[in-house]
Amino acid sequence: MITTIQTFLNKRLRPARGYQANSDEALRSATAVLLMEVARADMEIGDEERDAIHRLIEAHYDVKSGQAQELVASAEQLADDATSLYPFTRLINSECSLGDRISIVRMLWQVTYADGHVDAHEEHLVRKVADLLYVPHREFIRTRLQQGET
Repeated sequence: MITTIQTFLNKRLRPARGYQANSDEALRSATAVLLMEVARADMEIGDEERDAIHRLIEAHYDVKSGQAQELVASAEQLADDATSLYPFTRLINSECSLGDRISIVRMLWQVTYADGHVDAHEEHLVRKVADLLYVPHREFIRTRLQQGET
């Protein structure tokens, strides 16, 4: 199953020069797509949200700014072409621990709060992704409350 998702992602991503596609790249891409989906859930992606996604990918996956920028651009295109969140959440579930999945939900909230307004569509999508990532409801609430405090 991971091979199928990697093939899917590799067909739609333009890997950076000298950077070989692998499961780490597929995981970063899947995360970036989920972040982009949340950013566009309210039908407009602001610069604050794009910047937040860029910073989160750069920090969470310890990649250089240029690589994070390419990931964000590719994620936006991939999100446009995607018909389901399942391939992305399936990959994350198979590759990540519960702690990592909770961190991804926290990042989703950070993108949601980046423009200073939580839209009902954004909240619904974060809840949906948290469910697809098998993040317990108490952790979903905890990550939202932690983000809302900042």
